[in-house]
Amino acid sequence: MKKWGFLLLLLLCLCLTFIYIRAFFEPKADLPNVEVQVHDQYKNDKEENRRVSENTKKIEIAVEQIYQGNLLLVNSEYPVHQESIKSDVVNLFTHNELVKGYGLLNNKTYLSKDLARKFSDMVTAAGKDGVSNFFITSGFRNFDEQSKLYQEKGSTYALPAGYSEHNLGLSLDVGSTQMKMAEAPEGKWIEKNAWKYGFILRYPEDKSDITGIQYEPWHIRYVGLPHSAIMKEKNFVLEEYLDYLKRKKKVSVEVEGEKYTVFYYPFSENMTIKIQENHVYEISGNNMDGVIVTVYE
Repeated sequence: MKKWGFLLLLLLCLCLTFIYIRAFFEPKADLPNVEVQVHDQYKNDKEENRRVSENTKKIEIAVEQIYQGNLLLVNSEYPVHQESIKSDVVNLFTHNELVKGYGLLNNKTYLSKDLARKFSDMVTAAGKDGVSNFFITSGFRNFDEQSKLYQEKGSTYALPAGYSEHNLGLSLDVGSTQMKMAEAPEGKWIEKNAWKYGFILRYPEDKSDITGIQYEPWHIRYVGLPHSAIMKEKNFVLEEYLDYLKRKKKVSVEVEGEKYTVFYYPFSENMTIKIQENHVYEISGNNMDGVIVTVYE
C-alpha cells in the first residue's frame, strides 16, 4: 500500500509540474502580439540618412506642434496648453448618433467626436464578449469646470485647472451600471483589451509612484496604435513610454501583423524632418520638448 501511495503522489506531482510549465510558457491572451526592434542610433545613422534622402519629403515642425496630438503628457509638471485642446468637443447628450453601446451619467457629458466614435467601437467589441453595461461618468471639462471641481473636492479628489487630462479632450471616466469598476466585468475587460483600440488605463494600481495619481480603474486615455500596444506589452505608463522613446530615438514595431516605425525628435528652431513618400504618418507632440512621428509601413 505504501508503494502505491508513493507512486500516486509522484504521479500527482508530475501532473502539477506539467500544468505549471505549460501555463508558464503559453502566451497570455490579454497581451498583444508585439515585436519591438530598437535601433542603434549611432551605428545606423549613415545608412538611415542615405535611405531617407531617397524619395522623401520635408515636413516643417513649428513649436506649436509640441503641444498638439494624441501623445501629450499632462500631469503636475506639464499643464494643458490652449492649442492642445481637442477642437471637436461636443455635448454627447445632443448627439445621439455618437452614443452607441453605452450610456451617459448626465445630460452635460462632453467629449471629442473622434474619441466618442473610437470608444463606441471598443464597447461594441466588448458587447460581443458579453460585456455591455458601460456608461461615461465624465468626459471633457473646460478650465472653469475643472477649477470649480477642484474648489469643491480639494486636492485629494481633483486636480487644478489645466493639470487634468480631462481638460485635454483625450480622456474619459467610464463606469459600470452593475458595480464599481475595480470589480466589474467592464473594468476587467478594459484593463485586458483597451490597448487593441488605442486606449490605455492611465492610472494603474502599481504605478502611482510614477503618475502621482492613485489607482483609477475608470480613467482611460486615448494614445492610438501602436503606442497602446507597446505600453501594454512593456507595462509602461505614459511617463515611462515617452521617456523610453526619448532614449531610443527610433523604434520599429509589428503589432498583430501591422508594421510601424516610431521616431522621437527633440524640437529645434527651423526644424524639418524627412518622411518617405507614399507613407501614412502622424505627428504628435509630447507636451514637453519634442515630437513623436509614427510612420505606418
